[in-house]
Amino acid sequence: MMPNRFSKHYTLAEARAMMPQVREWLERMNQMRHEYAEVSRRVDNMMDAQSDVGGSSVNHSIKLLSDIQGVLGEFKKHEIQVKDADRGLVDFPSRRGSREVFLCWEQSEDDIAHWHELDAGYDCREPL
Repeated sequence: MMPNRFSKHYTLAEARAMMPQVREWLERMNQMRHEYAEVSRRVDNMMDAQSDVGGSSVNHSIKLLSDIQGVLGEFKKHEIQVKDADRGLVDFPSRRGSREVFLCWEQSEDDIAHWHELDAGYDCREPL
């Protein structure tokens, strides 16, 4: 028998119970990523104009990166995999019989309704 790759295995009920938190984390992370892109554009423009690049824009971008890392840390702490932040695609380690698999959910979906093997991706999703 293969050793477990994950220490946490979510039942469907446990994964569903995490959904409000997961949605909040994704929303916060995507807001910060959007804001970071805006700040980065301003910094790039300042660099192109050869003006002073220090100060609040750089500090703000560093803080945003740190905050994004903090949200990613929450996913990691709960062993929830972010597969595509833009799409809000996440995987929850789970079990089907004795096999480790992922419960797969995308932000556009109302509920967790799919699973796939650990080494397979979105294209190999199967209905629960």
